[in-house]
Amino acid sequence: MVPLVIIRPEPGNAASVAAAQTLRMEAHGFALFEVAAKSWEAVPPDQFDALLIGSANVFRHGGRGLSALKGLPVYAVGEATAQAARDAGFTVSQIGEGNMQALLAQLDPAHRRLLRLAGDERVPLTLPRGVTMEERVVYASISRPFPPELVELLSEPAIIAVHSVEAARHLSAQCVSHAIKRAPLRIAALSNRIASAAGDGWGEVAVASLPQDKALLALARQMCQDPWPAGRTAGR
Repeated sequence: MVPLVIIRPEPGNAASVAAAQTLRMEAHGFALFEVAAKSWEAVPPDQFDALLIGSANVFRHGGRGLSALKGLPVYAVGEATAQAARDAGFTVSQIGEGNMQALLAQLDPAHRRLLRLAGDERVPLTLPRGVTMEERVVYASISRPFPPELVELLSEPAIIAVHSVEAARHLSAQCVSHAIKRAPLRIAALSNRIASAAGDGWGEVAVASLPQDKALLALARQMCQDPWPAGRTAGR
């Protein structure tokens, strides 16, 4: 079986590796990003109706400024983010299926003034009519270079699970820096946007059926078992 490489930050990296191993994949985790808190300007909670949150990292790294916002309901992009919100003492109003834009279609009519707390890399959104949104960046992802073990691993055919646009770009840049050939490598991307950010030259680029880690790992398992797809680019 072709090995699977997972490059997302911790604690998600270890969780994805463990889940992949339960699916009997040869999974290798390399956390190529470190998530760090950023200072941000606190806002009066009475200026907003709800919070829009796309990552559990908001609650892990948001700091003291979150305390004043606990009275605002949370729209969480997925269950992991929703659970982090609950653990931090917030009430979750709605849970999406991994798609921020689709989550906006589920707004309560009373929630027209949104505060989006996010990382420095975030998906652009189109707001529904009559909805306003302010953004605060509360954390940043700091990239790390490939360790020698990863350079060696990617010298042979492998599947790489890519969870973010930032990771796709960093992966591409590091392959150039280390003169790693892309053709023997295949990408399992969490979304079409991530797949596009990975660029060209890979042996295959496939996209998960849903923007969720479970769906991404199911795709990766299929790719690990599939024969080499000779020039095919899937899900683009």
